[in-house]
Amino acid sequence: MAYSLVMDSIIQKCTTLSHIKQVQAQLLTTGQFNLHFSPFRTRLLEHCALSSSSASSSYAAHIHRHIPHPSTNDFNALLRGLARGPHPTHALSFFPTIPQPDALTFSFSLIASARTLALSETCQIHSQILRRGCYADMLLGTTLIDAYAKCSDLDSAQYVFDEIPLRDVAAWNALIVGLAQGSKSNEALDLFFRMKAEGVKINEVSVLGALAACSQLGALRAGERVHACVKKMNLDMNVQVCNAAIDMYAKCGFADKGFGIFSTMTCGKSVVTWNTMIMAFGMNGNGFRALELFEEMGRTQIEMDSLTYLAVLCACNHAGLVEEGVKLFDEMSSARGGVSRNVKHYGSVVDLLGRAGRLDEAYRIINTMSVVPDVVLWQSLLGACKTYGNVEMAETASRKLVEMGSNSCGDFVLLSNVYAAQERWEDVGRVREAMKRRDVRKVPGFSYIEVGGLIHKFVNGDQNHPHWREIYAKLDEIRFRIKAFGYVAETSLVLHDIGEEDKENALCHHSEKLAVAFGLISCSSEGIPIRVNKNLRICGDCHVVIKLISKIYGREIIVRDRARFHRFKDGSCSCRDYW
Repeated sequence: MAYSLVMDSIIQKCTTLSHIKQVQAQLLTTGQFNLHFSPFRTRLLEHCALSSSSASSSYAAHIHRHIPHPSTNDFNALLRGLARGPHPTHALSFFPTIPQPDALTFSFSLIASARTLALSETCQIHSQILRRGCYADMLLGTTLIDAYAKCSDLDSAQYVFDEIPLRDVAAWNALIVGLAQGSKSNEALDLFFRMKAEGVKINEVSVLGALAACSQLGALRAGERVHACVKKMNLDMNVQVCNAAIDMYAKCGFADKGFGIFSTMTCGKSVVTWNTMIMAFGMNGNGFRALELFEEMGRTQIEMDSLTYLAVLCACNHAGLVEEGVKLFDEMSSARGGVSRNVKHYGSVVDLLGRAGRLDEAYRIINTMSVVPDVVLWQSLLGACKTYGNVEMAETASRKLVEMGSNSCGDFVLLSNVYAAQERWEDVGRVREAMKRRDVRKVPGFSYIEVGGLIHKFVNGDQNHPHWREIYAKLDEIRFRIKAFGYVAETSLVLHDIGEEDKENALCHHSEKLAVAFGLISCSSEGIPIRVNKNLRICGDCHVVIKLISKIYGREIIVRDRARFHRFKDGSCSCRDYW
């Protein structure tokens, strides 16, 4: 017993290849290396295979080759190291050579297939599990759910979850997290609340998955229910859970609720906590509070990192704090600890200058930056050119994007916007022909709103909603009332050479307007904000219309688009028309 403890301790303390070879020599001289079943050999092999050193992990394969009759445990030890190492594909190649695989063999192989997103191999391993009757193993079922989810086959993940005879909390968590990460947030939340209703004890992983789903949907009510579970079970002693709750409230448009968590945390704030809170204020348009928090962070012992600076630059961007943002960008390298600029920092300051109309400065930064510019920088400049009608620079940015191989529909749409605003319809047609040749398809805009715990989704010109006639009647009423306030449709945003009336009708039925109209019909209580989420950026005409709706109908309306939050109240927006 004492010898076993000593050997275990020695193996764990092996930090170099030389140490590993000395232990191997000891096992060889004592005859334990060549035993049919040698736990010390297996532990040495596993320790060697899991080493971060490439020389040690390669030597693990060498050790394995020299075992006269390797046991399944020996195979599993090497397989585990390969699956968790820098080249998990090697584990998938090694797996078929194992003569008698067991549940652990399949589990380690599934870890490798999940890391490499190898769906075909996951299916093959699943079929072997069924043939060998290992399906009842609870851990293996959970690993299989996780592998399918990471390979984006959520239907198979759900099937495995439904079929396994016994489910522990890990199985529930694997599917909840998989659904949340796979853009099936509604299903993730349904599963979380079902888990809770069935009496399964939720843990930190459960609520992290549920909070992520709420963040994606902007589902405040569901988020509050999850947060209540967090507090009831004292899971707010975990800093990751607190960070996720702050992020959830921020993405639901309530940065102040997130700050309530931030300011009362008892588990200690990490750099991620500070970054999340700074970004929360920024995306909600409160650049000054983001800057104050950034300065407060500078007075703590927590080192700022590249994400800290990205968060505060984004906050300056959303709030139009141009001089402050440029100053922070210039001071980065001289900051405490020295933070190197990366392409995202350059992208943020280029966007900041572009939105402010300082296109020449933005262009100069792109041409003189110390890292290679990516497509996002040129897209930011192209977007600014659209805002300020700079056709020549828009064409330059567009050419750069084509040279870089970008095939994003947004690039073509922005250039088409620039031409349409100048009524250069032939150029608009030329851009559309280029889109057809490259088979570029425009991403359809959609918006959704939560009413009575249900998510209602709308696309432009939608007539599939069961209440579409009432919604359209409400839009007609809105159009009539806003014209009395001087509203004129921004028909220059319609990229078709059609009549003004047709353009106005096309604008009237944008998805965010449909969602807001449905909100007015369904949410009669004036004290409750109407909350809408959109997958793209809100268009200029919708922004003007929703400002007027907030004034005429006396309602607060919160729209979360792809970039930020817009809080409309009394005829104005929190972005101060700067987005």
